[in-house]
Amino acid sequence: MIQIRPANSTDASRIAAIYNDAILHGTATFDTEEKSTTERVQWLAEHVTDNLPVLVAEQNGVVIAFAALNKWSPRKAYDTTAEVSFYVDAAYRGRGTGKILLEQIVLAGKSVGLHCLVSRITEGNMVSISMHERLGFSHIGVMRQVGKKFGKFLDVHLMQKLLD
Repeated sequence: MIQIRPANSTDASRIAAIYNDAILHGTATFDTEEKSTTERVQWLAEHVTDNLPVLVAEQNGVVIAFAALNKWSPRKAYDTTAEVSFYVDAAYRGRGTGKILLEQIVLAGKSVGLHCLVSRITEGNMVSISMHERLGFSHIGVMRQVGKKFGKFLDVHLMQKLLD
């Protein structure tokens, strides 16, 4: 059974491993350099400071996925807006974990008083786009060829959900 809970510093190594797999093998993130466990500990601490939730999905004591609300912009007027991100370990994809995490991170955003959530989804990721649509996110645009990964320029779909 999958349990969703707030992330803590002891989860940093699994979060790094899951994220690094996405960096090395996918286009869900435009990061191109792997992150260390130490960097993920700092990242988690910054989220606590900024009151931005990070959740993990755990199965049989192992973190298999994580979701985070990330600062959209350092400009003060954007403080009630956050960007959604979530990543599922490749061995656990297709089992509904991403959907559960997305639902829970939206609720977590509401609970900390956010007004707006945005997602940037790389072209071709129809599973993520559909998941966002089912949870009430709207398409607000496409940024054409804004990133280049694995030798290809990629479009990014923008989606948004107002929470109140």
